[in-house]
Amino acid sequence: MATPSRPSPYQPSLLRLLHGASAALLTLAWLSGLVVYSRQDGRWGRLPWQLAGDWIDIHGTIGVLLWPLALLFGYYALTLGRPRLRHPTNAVALVALALAVGSGKLMQEDWLRQGQLSHPVYAIHLLAWLLIPAVLVAHLVGVIRRGGMPLAASMVSSTLRANDGPRHWPRQLLRPWRLGR
Repeated sequence: MATPSRPSPYQPSLLRLLHGASAALLTLAWLSGLVVYSRQDGRWGRLPWQLAGDWIDIHGTIGVLLWPLALLFGYYALTLGRPRLRHPTNAVALVALALAVGSGKLMQEDWLRQGQLSHPVYAIHLLAWLLIPAVLVAHLVGVIRRGGMPLAASMVSSTLRANDGPRHWPRQLLRPWRLGR
């Protein structure tokens, strides 16, 4: 007897956009942070090669781009995406993003240039930087465990359902504020 096929999971398009853009910028921030750490700190080792450029500014620019996106993604996750936060790997990934972006926003770029490595905010930023790869692996394992490849693929799908296109996003974002409706 054949088992009935399950419908493919569908993720809202705004979630896919915010998730994908945040993941891409977070990856770039993490990699540029690796170069910054290697060049400016290096207490636990350095990369075997050096890249030319002002990597503190590159890393900071990526952080500036990530900041508003992370705020919007956090808003989405805490309102429309709240049921997804029941999964610990989703919640921990959001906390790691908040730690990384929040501590990065509080840092002063001259600290590293001047060799000032003992600021508590920098320690929190390093902790977030160390957590990101572990959280990413746990998040991916959680997605695969819960829904397999269909769930993972639904996050990169370009399929749109009715009432889920970009022109519907403002209404979706304001939905949590419409009381009594």
